[in-house]
Amino acid sequence: MMDGQAAMTLLAGADLIHSADTVAAAVSRVAREISSRLHASQPLVLCVMKGGVPFAGQLLTQLTFPLDFDYLDVSRYGQATAGGALSWRVEPSLAVAGRTLLVVDDILDEGITLAAIRDRLLQMGAAACFTAVLADKLNGRRKPLRADFVALTVPDRFVFGFGMDARGAWRNLPAIYAMRED
Repeated sequence: MMDGQAAMTLLAGADLIHSADTVAAAVSRVAREISSRLHASQPLVLCVMKGGVPFAGQLLTQLTFPLDFDYLDVSRYGQATAGGALSWRVEPSLAVAGRTLLVVDDILDEGITLAAIRDRLLQMGAAACFTAVLADKLNGRRKPLRADFVALTVPDRFVFGFGMDARGAWRNLPAIYAMRED
């Protein structure tokens, strides 16, 4: 966690990657794509805490079909853990068995966590599990999953804003920034 002054300094030195208008337009486009594809399934939409909150909140208001909503909270055990083992802090409280799911997250970086979430939900009996991310990081790595719905791509830099944090700060920004590379 950084103090307010440090957070302001970090933002002042950051590069704007996607403006608030660009982000809003991308969220609307993804909402239309999801509405077209999932309108008949009354899916259970699952927000991945904490980063997925702004994206899920904006997305939900633009989906044009009935749905159920819940959340989940997971964390990776550590950088040295192979295979994407997760610690589930909170599992969905609504039953997933037999349901079509839409998992909403902030960023697809390496993809290990989101792939493990999808696999676990399918093991729990979900009929189908779609994924939507605000940002897909163009890091050149092979990822264990490709998101079904992607609002924006971001460069292989440390990005923050619209759910993504920089040392605990700036999840609340309506735009996406990247820390300046020295």
